[in-house]
Amino acid sequence: MSATERRALLLLLALGLLGHGVRRWLVPSGAPPGQVELLQALPPKSPLPHRDSMLALARPLGPDERIDADRATAAELARLPRVGMALAKRMVAYRDAHGGFGGLPGLDQVPGIGPGLLGALAQHLSFSGASPGGLAATAAEPGPGGTTLPLAPLSATTTGLLPGPPTGPAPAGRVNLNAANAAALDALPGIGPARAASIVQYRAQHGPFQSVDELGRVPGMGAAAVARVREHVAVP
Repeated sequence: MSATERRALLLLLALGLLGHGVRRWLVPSGAPPGQVELLQALPPKSPLPHRDSMLALARPLGPDERIDADRATAAELARLPRVGMALAKRMVAYRDAHGGFGGLPGLDQVPGIGPGLLGALAQHLSFSGASPGGLAATAAEPGPGGTTLPLAPLSATTTGLLPGPPTGPAPAGRVNLNAANAAALDALPGIGPARAASIVQYRAQHGPFQSVDELGRVPGMGAAAVARVREHVAVP
């Protein structure tokens, strides 16, 4: 046997002994042959809780599940439909800089969020903070035992949050801006759920509309949108 062959044989013998030692170290006494649990050699902090947490954040929202836009982390906001991690981080950064959103109009100020996205998010959001205008958010209320119960989404609210002076009936065929609920406003041409919710929210914060032109001050309502509904609404 040559010197090279002897070295190769010794190397194989050493590797075999090393493998046997590793097996005796990793495999519990009495375990079946070949059973090696590598996770036992890991540090005490297991990766499984982190995995479960990530899976929970990645799962789709349930039919009645809501996310508090004024408190949620970027990872939680990223679960919202059509919201990725980049936009979720912008939402959190804007909230940190300006305070709680307080409602859909406040969220509409975040770059990258428009009426279409607001309409998709309205049914999945709640707001527990104060709006930039200083009003407390209305997406949650105290329940029995101090729990917090979500209110209906803004698109389901009927009138403003602040009572205004009584208004007379609107002309026939027109929607009364100061009495219409979000569903009636949603039916107007060019007004979707997000804009309807914004109109109701604006009315709640600023009181009854004084003229149709005041619609232009509602977030998401530009001159073109006001022009489309002008012949269909009235301020008695």
